[in-house]
Amino acid sequence: KIELCSFSGYKIYPGHGSRFIKSDGKSFTFLNTKSKRLFMTKRNPRRVCWTVLYRRKHKKGQVEEITKKKTRKTQKFQKAVAGATINEIMAKRNQKPEVRKAQREQAIRAYKEKQKAKQVTKKPAAAAPKSKSKGSKAAKQPAGKAPGRVGGKR
Repeated sequence: KIELCSFSGYKIYPGHGSRFIKSDGKSFTFLNTKSKRLFMTKRNPRRVCWTVLYRRKHKKGQVEEITKKKTRKTQKFQKAVAGATINEIMAKRNQKPEVRKAQREQAIRAYKEKQKAKQVTKKPAAAAPKSKSKGSKAAKQPAGKAPGRVGGKR
């Protein structure tokens, strides 16, 4: 039978330790003479740092078991994005895919038409300067170097 030391609280296996019986009949079992000597000199086991009672009092060795924190479940929350309210977002989400696709194609068509209109206005303005450059006879620079640059690769 495994017993516990009356002073230290450690396990005493069969064939180990010693027993002390007081004159009033109380019996105490000790793991070794160190524990017995400290008990006889009336030392408080709660103040002797290697005993089980001291470790319980000062919460030693229990930290790993207790410190499992409860994890909260994240709640889903919908909020408005810059430039669109929640109602607009929900309306777009609830639209049928065909309707959404038609709207997208219409927007793309409108954008392309706008770009064509820009190019048409740009072309006549860009064509005029080219005709002027044909008439003037400017000295041509050598093809390899840029004008006004002197020196190496820098």
